[in-house]
Amino acid sequence: MTPLKTQITYDDFSRLDIRIGKVVDVQPFPRARNPSWKVGVDVGAERTMWSSAQITNYEPAALIGTLVVCVCNFAPKNVAGFTSELLILGARNSDGNVIVLTPRSEVAPGEPVY
Repeated sequence: MTPLKTQITYDDFSRLDIRIGKVVDVQPFPRARNPSWKVGVDVGAERTMWSSAQITNYEPAALIGTLVVCVCNFAPKNVAGFTSELLILGARNSDGNVIVLTPRSEVAPGEPVY
């Protein structure tokens, strides 16, 4: 079991821009060190942001249209020559696959997570 991390304040949490996004594009990413997709996510405000995501246990067609929970205000990260702008949140299952976090009901892209 993973131990709990040290406590933070609500102000620490409130600086994160966590919101609902909608997957609009998935492309192969053969240059990635670990198997990954390049994933385009509609985060609202007529903006698509891109992520390098280790979620290759999902077929690209199955991801298109999926609502995801993502962090939108991390600094961009260069991953094998690709600029990853956001982090799609997920958790590993017992098989080690990343399971994407998604809302249980329909939510508009761009809605913040509180």
